[in-house]
Amino acid sequence: MSSNAQDAPATDPKVYDEYRDKWQQQPTDEAGWLQRAVDVAAVLAVDAGVRERENKSPRAEVALLKHSGLLKVLGSPKYGGGGQPWSVGYKVIQEVAKGDGSLGMLLGYHLLWSTTARVVGTDEQAERTEELIISNNYFVGGAVNPRDSDLKITNAGDDGIVFNGFKFFNTGGVISDLTVLEGVYEDTADHIFAIVKTDQAGIHFGHDWDNVGLRLTESGSVKIENVKAPWADALGWDASAKKPDPAVLGIPFGTLLLPTIQLVFSNFYIGIAWGALNTATAYTNASTRAWPFGGDNKEKPQDEFYILATYGNFLAHLRAATALAEKAGLQVDAVYKDTQSVQDRAKVTAEARGEVAEWVASVKVVSTDVGLRVTSGVFEVTGAKATSTKVGLDRFWRDIRTHTLHDPVAYKNRELGRYQLVKEVPEPTWYT
Repeated sequence: MSSNAQDAPATDPKVYDEYRDKWQQQPTDEAGWLQRAVDVAAVLAVDAGVRERENKSPRAEVALLKHSGLLKVLGSPKYGGGGQPWSVGYKVIQEVAKGDGSLGMLLGYHLLWSTTARVVGTDEQAERTEELIISNNYFVGGAVNPRDSDLKITNAGDDGIVFNGFKFFNTGGVISDLTVLEGVYEDTADHIFAIVKTDQAGIHFGHDWDNVGLRLTESGSVKIENVKAPWADALGWDASAKKPDPAVLGIPFGTLLLPTIQLVFSNFYIGIAWGALNTATAYTNASTRAWPFGGDNKEKPQDEFYILATYGNFLAHLRAATALAEKAGLQVDAVYKDTQSVQDRAKVTAEARGEVAEWVASVKVVSTDVGLRVTSGVFEVTGAKATSTKVGLDRFWRDIRTHTLHDPVAYKNRELGRYQLVKEVPEPTWYT
């Protein structure tokens, strides 16, 4: 039996068939990957407003990502991947989000989940999982929202482990090939990650994602009922002893998923904000009128002082946020560098991990503040007619407002304050 993933109305993958051949040749360097992301964003931007109002499962859009090769940008070349570091992955996320925030988010989450075994898996699991995902060009979703009750995991003996439970949020699951599950093992406090095929009866989607923003991310609920995985797929666990392997999960590197995905968030915030600024700029140049009752009347909006000052301020702040995100991306690269084996991962210290987390927290604070200000403020320089649904300027603010509620940014400010005052790096948590 299969899951109910196909039960919801969805976009038709055939609409993007032309790009299967057009993008058949995979990029080979950073510039090529970024250009591919720009091209994808341009395709998505054409009807982004219409598609997000229709709120259909984005099967066509995920097919477009597959045709583009972007799902494989971080993958090992020996399995058909792009071999790029996270810093390039972050830029790719940002570019796609300029055209469609939902797809930028889906891509970002996929890149995190598709590299999960490289962080919390054994060497064998990391290689096997990456080969499975990259060679098949799979899209990966995840049911790992830590604010919900943990999934319960039981030992089924020769049948492996069994997951049961419910998650209120499950980004990308409905349109995924594979799903990352995470839960607590029996009566212990030990967590297990495992990656399973999505298309099975035990994964039952609620089809209830109808939020104000990021409407095409399929982030609704999911019920997990008797979903099995072999012990060999319990990431970072000793399958014989039925215990977590401290050499994998007891080291600082094993907690890097959290700052890694937090920087994913900030990059699609920044991309969405750039999308808003670019869309507003085009609208102002084409349609905004100068104000005729100010006493210092101008003939065109490009001469209006308040319009120029506002656009200039938004540009300056977005450039600063982008530069900070790039710096943080390089810090992430540095901590991941030369960590292809568990032995190499053990060299990453708690201090190095903590320093990266504080760079990431800095970007989270800045991208949240700038993103919300730009996406709401563009209406002040476009005019009343820009609130028309067909213009679609509102989607940018709705997207950022929705996801910036993921975890309170005030705690990132507090965390950075302790770092500044007492040089304390944060203890790893589900959000740090």
